[in-house]
Amino acid sequence: MALSKSARKVLKVMARRGAPEVLFALGRGPSRFSDLQAALLLSPRTLVERLREFHALGFVERRAFPEVPPRVEYTLTAKGKRVLEFFQDLEEILETREVTR
Repeated sequence: MALSKSARKVLKVMARRGAPEVLFALGRGPSRFSDLQAALLLSPRTLVERLREFHALGFVERRAFPEVPPRVEYTLTAKGKRVLEFFQDLEEILETREVTR
């Protein structure tokens, strides 16, 4: 059985620099760009690329507030939360296997 095109696309994005870290950080709750950048120590360009990719995949919602100065928050969608759970489960499986070796 081969992976679907969608699954291959997700794995390709998740293999990019900073992608898992951004996903896990957003799993802690809504975040502003500056907060993500400070916590993850990613370049602005890299962070913008990951957020755009996650948004295109339907993992992240971008919410702009009509305030001065402008405020934008990023949150995981239901789909993004399911993907996060998948990677958390994968991490748990891999850690368990390392302990049993």
